Amino acid sequence: MFVAPDEDLRTDGGFAGERAVLAGYLRDQRLTLQLKCSGLDAAALARRSVEPSNLSLLGLVRHMARVEQKWFRRVMAGQDLPLHYRSGADPDEDFNGAVPDPEVVAEAWNTWRAEVAFAERFVAEASDLGLTGTNGEKPVQLREVLVHMIEEYARHNGHADFLRERIDGRVGQ
Repeated sequence: MFVAPDEDLRTDGGFAGERAVLAGYLRDQRLTLQLKCSGLDAAALARRSVEPSNLSLLGLVRHMARVEQKWFRRVMAGQDLPLHYRSGADPDEDFNGAVPDPEVVAEAWNTWRAEVAFAERFVAEASDLGLTGTNGEKPVQLREVLVHMIEEYARHNGHADFLRERIDGRVGQ
């Protein structure tokens, strides 16, 4: 086990109301990503899965920082700003730039934490989960974004399971 059950910050559900359910399950998925990356140095976090894939735990952290930014800052809050870890020259910069450098790791975690904090504030302060943002030309409700984010983390946490097992044999949770 990664962590003893009495030390696990994730819940077993038990949320009341739509906002609490969606925010709670998203929080648990975010904590799972942190858990999968815990205790690893920069080299382990940047370790690629299998050639030719560029998938790594550090890449997943960087990717999820970009996804958080896109959906909460850009789509829902309407902020017009460049996406983290993506450029015209390298649309996969989140994974390609995940190198075994402690400064790159620290920056990735700081960016991810800042985006999560923004998203949590945004959701907590939203007057209604029917609040609508715009994804390109398509309107999208905050509740849809929350469900999408749960799905996005769940998918990538599955990747993180295999990546962590490859690094040090740890499985589960």
